[in-house]
Parts: sequence; C-alpha cells; structure tokens
Amino acid sequence: MKVVFYSFTGNVRRFLKRTELEDLYEITEANASDKVEEPFILVTGTIGFGEVPAPVEQFLKTNQAGLKGVAASGNRNWGNNFAKAGVIISQAYDVPLLMKFELHGTLKDTMEFKEKVVNFDEIYEREVLQSHRVK
Repeated sequence: MKVVFYSFTGNVRRFLKRTELEDLYEITEANASDKVEEPFILVTGTIGFGEVPAPVEQFLKTNQAGLKGVAASGNRNWGNNFAKAGVIISQAYDVPLLMKFELHGTLKDTMEFKEKVVNFDEIYEREVLQSHRVK
C-alpha cells in the first residue's frame, strides 16, 4: 500500500526512512493539490495546538477517496494535543487511526507501523467486515 506523508520538521521523513517501505509519496506545498490514483495510508505530524498541517488538508480535499488509514507524529509535551492531527483526520474521514508516535518514533514504533501497512488489508478490512456482521 502506498504511504503518503507530510514532514514539517523531518521527523516523519526519518520515521518512514527506517521502515524501508518503498511506495512513499511526500506531500509538499508544490504538490498538495495533485491527485494520487491509488489507495494510501497517510502519515503526518501535528502542528500548533493539535492542528492538521495546511498542505495535508489541501491534499485530502483532492484525495480523500483514497485515504484508508492515518498515523500521526507529535510531542507528548502537548498533552491531549499529542499527535492530534491523526485523531482529527481519523474522525473526519472515518478511517482507522493506525498509531500515534512521538517525534520520529522508536524502533518498536517503526516495526509496528511497517507491519500494519504490509498487512493493512488483512487486519483492517476484516474488522470492517466483522463490524458489519455484528450490526
């Protein structure tokens, strides 16, 4: 699965580099309105007081249909606003919040994220199917 990311300070970029995932697409100011033609998982940092970065908001206006899940970076010093961009996006677009990690994450965070991306369809599509059966 493609991983689309925005890295304001470089933390998200460092995190994803350690995953060794190959299908990456970085959101920049210049390409924030470009169309991505395949499903993707979004990874973003959180800015300000728990806000979604403007280039990410712009990107999602064009590409919301392909969004399958989100992960977010943040700093625990911000308390309840830690990695809040992921929570906001997850709720606004009704996709799973795969994880929150601090700054550029730990090795354990990196391995957990990679496993979730590689096995996304198996893990999350099954949950969706099961939740529909329960209703």
